[in-house]
Amino acid sequence: MLTLLVVLPVIGALLLAAVPNADGRKDGLVRWLALAVSVVMFGLTLLLWLRFDNAAEGYQFLQRVPWIPAFGINYSVGIDGISLMLIVLTGFLTPIALLSSWESVHAHVKSFAIFILLLEAAMIGVFISLDLFLFYVFWDAMLIPMYFLIGIWGYDQRVYAAVKFMLYTMAGSVLMLIAILGLAYLNQVATGSYSFDIQKLALLHVAPRTQFWFFLAFALAFAIKVPLFPFHTWLPDAHVQAPTAGSVILAGVLLKMGTYGLIRFAFPLFPEAAAYFAPFIAVLAIIGIVYGALVAMVQPDMKKLVAYSSVSHLGFVVLGICAMNMQGMQGAVYQMLAHGVSTGGLFLMVGMLSDRRHTRLIAEFGGLKAVMPKLTAGFLLMTLASIGLPGMNGFVGEFLIMLGAFKADPRYVIVAGLGVILSAVYMLWMFQRVFYGPVTNEKNAKLKDLSPREWAALVPLVALAVFMGVAPGIFIRPTDQAVKAVVERLDAVKTEHAEHRAAPVPDAVSAAVVAPAEGK
Repeated sequence: MLTLLVVLPVIGALLLAAVPNADGRKDGLVRWLALAVSVVMFGLTLLLWLRFDNAAEGYQFLQRVPWIPAFGINYSVGIDGISLMLIVLTGFLTPIALLSSWESVHAHVKSFAIFILLLEAAMIGVFISLDLFLFYVFWDAMLIPMYFLIGIWGYDQRVYAAVKFMLYTMAGSVLMLIAILGLAYLNQVATGSYSFDIQKLALLHVAPRTQFWFFLAFALAFAIKVPLFPFHTWLPDAHVQAPTAGSVILAGVLLKMGTYGLIRFAFPLFPEAAAYFAPFIAVLAIIGIVYGALVAMVQPDMKKLVAYSSVSHLGFVVLGICAMNMQGMQGAVYQMLAHGVSTGGLFLMVGMLSDRRHTRLIAEFGGLKAVMPKLTAGFLLMTLASIGLPGMNGFVGEFLIMLGAFKADPRYVIVAGLGVILSAVYMLWMFQRVFYGPVTNEKNAKLKDLSPREWAALVPLVALAVFMGVAPGIFIRPTDQAVKAVVERLDAVKTEHAEHRAAPVPDAVSAAVVAPAEGK
């Protein structure tokens, strides 16, 4: 079933490629075919969720086929609760992204739809991979469709943003590849055979000093993808220049691959190094929370404001991971889902305004509440979700993250709490300037409200943001066992370190006598 989730979008892309070009007359067929494939994909992700056993430990839906046996490389796939939720999120957002492009993408429609489906296949491949080599293949494969989506269908500086996105991500990926090869070599030294299987590599004893270097290589690749401060500079450019569909998927799914990588690979494979570096990464996360919020406050462009809000919100996710306890980790996973829904919705609605006015400057708007009441209502609900209003999805994740971070170190929460306040400031201030007051620009007076197609794209996002806020257990329960396994592995290392620090230290005379004897 997991293989079907990867293969079906590729088959859909091949079917689209077979549709003959007819000077735009086949665009409707292409759009509907791509949408149908994406809707079927979402249905399959829901079926996967129904068949998933929340109480079972370890990975489910396992499939393992030898790929390059001489080097221990296998097509090995499986999911746990964390990857399941992200797969469902991917299936949910892809049809919405296609709907958002219905009126805004007019050139090379077939190629656009093909790249969206190929991107979906690669993203799901990342979440199901249990072989590090296979993971790396999908990790780099997903860059190609997004590169073209930004570079061809983006705005004025799209080529610059696409190249910057590619170079940043590739730079981190190369270091991660070196660490992956190093792990496989260590397994060959220890067992006599190469292996890239994360279940086997998790049992491999890696010396602490080696762990530190491998962890840094993995963590840097994932920090760039998050993006964590100070590796965030590619994100605003990519978001601002990307088409609306690209921004929805970039914010909703692609950014989560960085935090997913930390939870799935960096922290469990190198627990000693993770325990050592977690406080330092948490500090960077807190800086990102406050910095992203402060920079968002002064943005004149709505899309850039939402992009910098992602830097701040994903800082919370990283902080929850670095807390290394159940509350923090579970809050991080939940916030990954919540951010994908709320920020994806905000980018969708900013795109709707941009399609109508061909500008995203806040100063160009004002008084839209009287002109577009339906869009105003949707924007308000997504704004409240983004700032973490109780009863909306953003509140649950931030609450759990701050609870976990408080248990780890209360100082984290004191500073991170400032980010919660600032998020309310910049989001509500932007909402007030765009939607309230008199209509000061005549171009806004006759704007059309939501069309049925836009309504179909927005309502599911708003409904899910509310549903996640009032019934969070439905989305938290599948992740329990997966998060518990990661935390228990990290707890074992922390306990070992605590016992080591509590061990009696020999006095100076004993040390002076024992050390030379041991040396000799």
